[in-house]
Amino acid sequence: MSETQTVPLYMRRQEFDPVPELSELREEEGVRRIITPLGVEAWLVTRHSDVRTVLSDPERFSNARSFPPRDPGSPPPSEQEIAAMRAGNLLSADPPDHTRLRRLLTPEFTVRRMRRLEPRIVEIVDQHLDAMGRAGSPADLVSSFALPIPSLVICELLGVPYEDRGEFQERTSRVLDVSLPMKERQALQAQSRAYMIDLVAKIKADPGEELLGMLVREHGDDLTDAELAGIGGLLLVAGHETTSNMLSLGTLALLRHPEQLKLLREEPDRITGAVEELLRWLSIVHSGMVRTTTTEVELAGHTIGPGELVVAGLATANRDPKLVPDPDALDIGRDAAGHVAFGHGLHHCLGAPLARMEMRIAFPALLRRFPGLRPAAPEPQFRAFHFVYGLASFPVAW
Repeated sequence: MSETQTVPLYMRRQEFDPVPELSELREEEGVRRIITPLGVEAWLVTRHSDVRTVLSDPERFSNARSFPPRDPGSPPPSEQEIAAMRAGNLLSADPPDHTRLRRLLTPEFTVRRMRRLEPRIVEIVDQHLDAMGRAGSPADLVSSFALPIPSLVICELLGVPYEDRGEFQERTSRVLDVSLPMKERQALQAQSRAYMIDLVAKIKADPGEELLGMLVREHGDDLTDAELAGIGGLLLVAGHETTSNMLSLGTLALLRHPEQLKLLREEPDRITGAVEELLRWLSIVHSGMVRTTTTEVELAGHTIGPGELVVAGLATANRDPKLVPDPDALDIGRDAAGHVAFGHGLHHCLGAPLARMEMRIAFPALLRRFPGLRPAAPEPQFRAFHFVYGLASFPVAW
């Protein structure tokens, strides 16, 4: 079976770009029925304005009513199993449960709080650049730079032992790989929950200054152990997987667009705008969570009945000409405000301030340290089947 037959339509890319079929769908129909990786029908929404509508309206497009994915041949999970899988997972909750959990976490992810982490992030970035320099050219940018930096940052923030990173990175990568059997992915998810439950028990016995320790000290009576484990698991996955792929794929994008790279080198103050444009242009999270309609809705002239699944195509929404002119061009000088790379509405990425700061620090530091940075052989390996798009490897030289 060919890759385009296997990968769901909303995940299909030609390296950086959504496949032409997605652009045609956005311009002509806007919404279309598709088949998800599990063989279930859903509606794919592709236009920027319609995607924002879906993401900003939990009353009509519910996260909590979408059942956890399962293998079509397996029995449906029990209510207890569903509750265990959803506990603490903000992405599987609607208000008021989502509001309660988010209110506890938001103060820890404000821009002001994130700035306190900046000196440590600078230190972590410099340490990994020093290690790359000592090891010498060539190097795999993914394993030596893009993956370990956000992993170490989120481990320190949450209170997860960094020596466990190899184990949880491998599990996460496989859970997010839609080409693997659902049973295997479910087993890996169960292992991840068990790991976090064990870690929560250790932190409860001796809570420190880390995020999970703070939640135990300040909100221990308001959160169950399962909720604490769910929060920790979600933040651990989101905190390293997304930023890692932005760092590696973003570096490749800049190297493939030398005029943009030259502009950023000559005018480093453009880094904030460059990060936003890379977020928009790359859109590494294909779709976010599948929503379920709670009532009849109309999108792009299509009527969708209650109880239907809806997929928000983030990559094609961010390439909508109604968002920015010439959307398929990478232009770090443009205003990319309004992109949906971090989602939109009440499920807008909680860790966005942290991710932005890591990228604003890491990209310029990498380019300063290795002014001759260039791709090396073999060609970078794209991860076509992953829920989070990116590179499995990226050899570079300098």
